[in-house]
Amino acid sequence: NTLKNNNIKLEELNILITAYKEENILEIYAKNKSDSIYKKIASYNIAAKSGILGPKRMEGDLQVPEGFYYIDRFNPASSYYLSLGINYPNESDKKKSNAKRLGGDIFIHGNNVTIGCLPMTDDKIKEIYLYALYSKDNGQNRIPVYIFPFKMNEENINHYQKYYNKSIINFWENIKKGYNIFQNTKKELIIKTDSNGNYIF
Repeated sequence: NTLKNNNIKLEELNILITAYKEENILEIYAKNKSDSIYKKIASYNIAAKSGILGPKRMEGDLQVPEGFYYIDRFNPASSYYLSLGINYPNESDKKKSNAKRLGGDIFIHGNNVTIGCLPMTDDKIKEIYLYALYSKDNGQNRIPVYIFPFKMNEENINHYQKYYNKSIINFWENIKKGYNIFQNTKKELIIKTDSNGNYIF
């Protein structure tokens, strides 16, 4: 029904996922394949937290990544009921970290426990997983997943920059550009990474 109400056909479905760590929210945007503009169709509470605000930079830091990712694997037999893997570490993470091991295995999954993942409880992950599966079957090979520390308005930026170091604030200023473009256009971002690991939009 959610799709029908937004004039989106199941056999045309493409999705895009955004997540906000501080607000504990994961949002699903959807469109027909032939459309370019996404509409928000669902919003879910993330069931548990791990780590603090700021990007993931090494294995074992308990951090949930921040930045621009996509779903790169579907795991129907996850120990967390169902799970969708994201492509952490991406190019930006690899360039920005000097850790020997960056870690991996970051998932959107069921259940309500986590180390560095986005747990969604079993009933919610079922919905999210199905949206993703239909989109993949419709030929969407890279379902975008944009993970932000918080809603990146000026007020929040001004508030949080008092508590974090310069390199995190610079990183946030960088991903805020992508945040603003997506908020203004509701289109999938076209992203490159420069030699320092900064995102270019």
